[in-house]
Amino acid sequence: MTDPLAPPALDYFADLQVDVGTPQVLGQGPAGLRRVVPILGGSAQGAGWRARVLPGGSDFQVIASDTLSILDARYGLETEAGELIYVHNHAVRAASADTMAALLRGEAVDPSRIYFRCVPRFETAAPALQWVHERVFVGVGVRLPAQVVMRFFALR
Repeated sequence: MTDPLAPPALDYFADLQVDVGTPQVLGQGPAGLRRVVPILGGSAQGAGWRARVLPGGSDFQVIASDTLSILDARYGLETEAGELIYVHNHAVRAASADTMAALLRGEAVDPSRIYFRCVPRFETAAPALQWVHERVFVGVGVRLPAQVVMRFFALR
């Protein structure tokens, strides 16, 4: 008999490379500095499938403090089979104030110095992918100067 409260295992789902543009800074608000980062394209690949990241999405960011950014990315994927997938990814990015300042200036930063974790959700009309509505996903990420690289896992 297995423990129903045991920590869940992770099943690999996909690697994404999301190309991003120059952030648009909207200014300081009560929650922090607001930025919108355009999503320009990119690619995704999982076990037995490939997709392209559709241009036109955005990453809505709140720079909550010198050490914390809250990210809310929304974009689409199109698989090689023509299936469309909506991605809504909530993330937390945290680092020392110096590291975060360098990252926000667009500099390359050692990924090991940044905590970047996310919870992506997926929606699709594709019959073969309906199972994604029935799972919880988590991920890790790395922010490069012009790209975000992420690996997503389904909780078993």
